[in-house]
Amino acid sequence: MKKYQGYLIDLDGTTYFGKNRIPTAEKFINTLIDEEQPLQFVTNNATKSVQQVVDNLYNNYDIKATKEMVYTSTLALIDYLKNNHEGQSIFCVGEMALKEQLIDAGFTLVESSSAQVVVQALNRDVHYDELTTAIQAILNGAHFIVTNTDRVIPTEDGFKPSSGALTAFIKYATQVEPIIMGKPFAPIIEGAVNKMAIPKESLLLIGDNYETDITSGINAGIDTLLVLTGVTKAQDVPNLPVPPTYVVNDLSEWEL
Repeated sequence: MKKYQGYLIDLDGTTYFGKNRIPTAEKFINTLIDEEQPLQFVTNNATKSVQQVVDNLYNNYDIKATKEMVYTSTLALIDYLKNNHEGQSIFCVGEMALKEQLIDAGFTLVESSSAQVVVQALNRDVHYDELTTAIQAILNGAHFIVTNTDRVIPTEDGFKPSSGALTAFIKYATQVEPIIMGKPFAPIIEGAVNKMAIPKESLLLIGDNYETDITSGINAGIDTLLVLTGVTKAQDVPNLPVPPTYVVNDLSEWEL
C-alpha cells in the first residue's frame, strides 16, 4: 500500500450510514485527525451547512472535525457562481441550509421565473409549483446548475431518492442539461484539492459509492479506496468498468 499525504473522505455510506455508526471509520478518521494528517470531508450533501456537518460528526459520531476540514457541493456551487454569475438573481430549489449559504455569500434569491440562474439540490419538501417555477425560468433562458445528481441516499431505513431524481424531472421537462457541481463531476474535487494544496498523486479518495465517489477520483487522476460499507457492494466489484485502486470491507483493513 502506498503512503499518502492527504485524504479526501466521503460522508454518508463511508463515515456513517444514515444515522447508523461505522466504528471502523470513526477510529480511522480520528487517528488521521490526532496525527494531524491533512483531510477533507468531501460531500455532495447540500442539505446541511458546513457547521451542521461539523456538529453532526462531533455530536453523533465522536469525530473531532473542524469547518476547515469540510468541502461540500454547496461550497463548490458558491465558488462557481462567484466566478461565473456574480450579481445575477437565483431561484433555488433546495432546503434552508443551501438558501442561507447562498444569501450569506451575497447572492440574491428570487421567487420568480424571471430568475437568471436556477440552482437545484435535494429538497425533501419540494412542491410541484416550485418545480414549475424552476422549469419556466430555465425555458426563459436561466442557467441550470445542480449541486449533485445522486440517485439515492443510504439511510437506516433503506435507500431514499436524492437530488438526481429532481434533476431528472427538470431535465425531462426542459430538455436542458445542467452544470453539475458534485461528485463525480470536476468542480467539487478541484475545489477540495485546491483547498488542500497537495499534489493529486499524493492524495487518496475514500468512498462507498462507485458512481459518485470512486468515479470522481478516477476522472481526476486521484487514487481511490472503495469501502464496502455503503452503496457499492462486494458483488458489484468484479463488474466495475474501471476498478478502484484499492477495495476494503471497511477502514480497519487500511494501514496508515
